[in-house]
Amino acid sequence: MLYEGVLRKMRTEIGSPIQYFLVFENDFINMNQGLNKELQIDFIKFQCLNCGEDKPIYRQGFCKSCFFETPLAGDWIMKPELSTAHLDKEDRDLEFEKKMQLQPHIVYLANSSNIKVGVTRKSQVPTRWIDQGAHEAIEIVEVPNRYLAGITEVALKDHVSDKTSWQKMLKNDIEDVDLVAWRNKLKASIPDEAITYFLDDKEETHLEFPVLQYPEKVKSLNLDKTPSYKGVLKGIKGQYLIFEDNTVFNVRGSEGYYVGININQCI
Repeated sequence: MLYEGVLRKMRTEIGSPIQYFLVFENDFINMNQGLNKELQIDFIKFQCLNCGEDKPIYRQGFCKSCFFETPLAGDWIMKPELSTAHLDKEDRDLEFEKKMQLQPHIVYLANSSNIKVGVTRKSQVPTRWIDQGAHEAIEIVEVPNRYLAGITEVALKDHVSDKTSWQKMLKNDIEDVDLVAWRNKLKASIPDEAITYFLDDKEETHLEFPVLQYPEKVKSLNLDKTPSYKGVLKGIKGQYLIFEDNTVFNVRGSEGYYVGININQCI
């Protein structure tokens, strides 16, 4: 069956396993139903997620001009400690920034390839953990704005990483760790402004991904270099599709690419 539309990060539903959906303007695909089937992905054109024009994607699904103009790509998104809405100071669009920054945020520990610290809006738990391919995660603090979450993350980065090895995550080269013990160990490093928001009653969340076969080696599919690809889908983890020939495709990393997707039964 043929589907066509612009790529955005897959939507997810918590379950055993997690359910994944590719959502287009007029249709959607339950990607779990594509497991053990042959998928063909064809790049058709670009479609910037902001202006909608057929311009090369620069970063995060936006063309270059939109990336430097839209509030959806402000520096505070990648660096929460740069948030200023709590000071009534505008970066690109104060109304939008207040809406996004002045809401409950979680600082968490997640384990996808190694233990890491991260920040997300409370409304994005556990979606953020799923997107990172974490098989376990736990909350550390819940603060009322993004700035407090950002300075807490910066303080904790002196003790744990804030990066994930996506190759190890996809190969399932992981080990379980005691996240409760890590949370308690890191308590002493939380800034004074955020320590009253420490969460000492949360348990680990465990996540199960729909993967039938993990790759032994990882070959990343780049639609700029390979505009047409065909392979048997064997798993979905994080925002990656995993294929039988060890090819992996980062859907989120290809946002703004307008594609055709054909799903066929394997013979």
